[in-house]
Amino acid sequence: MTRLLKPAIFVASLGPVAWLLWAALTGHLSANPLSDITNETGVWTLRFLCITLSVTPLRRLTGWNIVIRFRRMIGLFAFFYGTLHLLTYVILDRFAGLDFPNGIVAWRTVRDLAASIGPDIYKRPFITMGFTAFTSMVPLAATSTAGMIRRLGGRRWQMLHRLVYVAATAGVIHYWWQVKADVQRPVAYALVVGVLLGFRVLWARAHARQAAPVRPRTDPLRIDRAPW
Repeated sequence: MTRLLKPAIFVASLGPVAWLLWAALTGHLSANPLSDITNETGVWTLRFLCITLSVTPLRRLTGWNIVIRFRRMIGLFAFFYGTLHLLTYVILDRFAGLDFPNGIVAWRTVRDLAASIGPDIYKRPFITMGFTAFTSMVPLAATSTAGMIRRLGGRRWQMLHRLVYVAATAGVIHYWWQVKADVQRPVAYALVVGVLLGFRVLWARAHARQAAPVRPRTDPLRIDRAPW
């Protein structure tokens, strides 16, 4: 069954970028195609992050252990759409606005691009949060292979991959601050992320209580049973 589901999920996950490509080539985007591409790639990044976070609660609540086999692929698609979202900003927005006095391939171009992006990240809070979300996903994607799990060790790998919580939270804030006016969709994603993270906190507390050793009750009238 996994052999059939993995290709199906892979193809389905490519659907949004395929639609964007088709819409761009056939003129089905709005009068502001840059905004359409930026928004869609950003929203799909957040959606895939939410799906990735939902795998563990789904497995624990239903016992469907098979879903864990798809978490890495879904997480990598979150990084894929996050990369497209970032490249849209860097290339179609910042890079396209440069003058290129020494040509496109030149150190001057690199310096001008960095000078254009750097202050934007510093001065515009929503871009700062978006950049934070993306940089949080980079080590997750880089250590997603089985070989990296063996090198890091299971415990350290799990600690590192808690960065997904940072990525999802920063992604929601980035989306919220970008929209500014109509925040209904960012609020919806904030609720989803909040529920998924809250589930982990409650589960961890319940598991800690179950794992805690049971101490014998002490009798204050018996000196030989005093806790000291």
